[in-house]
Amino acid sequence: MPEKGRNVRNGERAAAAPRRGARIGGRPVVRWHTALLTVWTAVWFLVAERHGAVSWHYLRTGEELLFGQVPGGGLALYAHHPELQIGPVGFVVAALFEPFPAAVGENLAEAFMSGLGLYMLVLVGRTAAEQGLGTGLNHRRLQQRVLVAGAAFIPMWVEVSVRFAHLDDVLALFFTTLAVRALVRGNATAVGVLLALAVDSKPWAVGFLPLLLALPRPVRLRAGAWTVGLVAAAWLPFYLTHLDTFHAARFTIPNQPASALRWFGVNDPATPWWDRPAQMSLGIALGVLAVRRNRWTAVVLLAADARIVLDPSVYTYYNASVLLGTLIWDSVGRRWLVPWVSWTALISLYGSALLVPSASVQGLIRLAFAAGSALYVLFWPRRPPRNGLGASPGAGGDGQARSVSSSAYTWESG
Repeated sequence: MPEKGRNVRNGERAAAAPRRGARIGGRPVVRWHTALLTVWTAVWFLVAERHGAVSWHYLRTGEELLFGQVPGGGLALYAHHPELQIGPVGFVVAALFEPFPAAVGENLAEAFMSGLGLYMLVLVGRTAAEQGLGTGLNHRRLQQRVLVAGAAFIPMWVEVSVRFAHLDDVLALFFTTLAVRALVRGNATAVGVLLALAVDSKPWAVGFLPLLLALPRPVRLRAGAWTVGLVAAAWLPFYLTHLDTFHAARFTIPNQPASALRWFGVNDPATPWWDRPAQMSLGIALGVLAVRRNRWTAVVLLAADARIVLDPSVYTYYNASVLLGTLIWDSVGRRWLVPWVSWTALISLYGSALLVPSASVQGLIRLAFAAGSALYVLFWPRRPPRNGLGASPGAGGDGQARSVSSSAYTWESG
């Protein structure tokens, strides 16, 4: 990076430092919006915990099988138990709660996953602040935007983390959030490693891999190599030692009446053979298109849209990935004060599940949201910020600061 550009960037970071890390009497200041979101998370945790951990037994069973505590596991885990559609990283993390009594471990896991959701809100806010350096970003407006978007995100996060206790989905979304932050900070290796951990936690996270294309060309290959290497290291031992593991990819679930698949004329009683590949392919294709259109902050939302529109099931915890996508888009990818995409997602997907009695109409609403949000983030016209500058995610390689370029990604101005 030229010396002049480096000095400009360092000056911007120094000017922003008091806002991001203000201290009083040697103690960090607790952000008001973070405090409110903490209370909001606690309220939803208490509501969901009474009937929580619906699926935690899958994690407990899987980690016992993986570590040989019960027969039929080890590297034969997926060959013998294709119903465990959970990545090995999910089982490894679940093992951390195994030493505790079952009820205690379950509650600790729920609290841990809830805390990750709150931390993700903090990470997204910091990511947006760094992405907005040099664009005239109003930090108070950003805090308000994260607060309002986070208020929509938390109910869906509690669905996945407490009510269903899907640690694998939680980890996939958490690692993806870290990858987005690493992308903005210009750490290409971290982006590759974190996206690999997401896929190693839950296979459908492959839809987030187009984030690699948002990296500068010189470091993209290295990040991709880390991703491929770590995904292979996690999954290949199962496939190479037990070829029956391939049957796990064909595991089917019922095609529920509220699935959007029904609106495509797919009335098979179970998952069609082409459905999983189509989900992943559509998510990747939309993500690639988003990056090519300089809208990489839409990648997570588009992958989640592809999942919910083509999945035969309609569990509410699926919506957590959608709300993370809208959170990133509303907070990092645009600058309007009201994050209406997040609230539209919450009302459309969660509200319809609670209030709309017709399963067919629920499927139509799910289809309409997925299609509408995808078209919006991909094609809605955007204006550059008032100072005419845009900030791209990390340029120049690991740990190097980003330069401000008029040809870089633009932000919506509101």
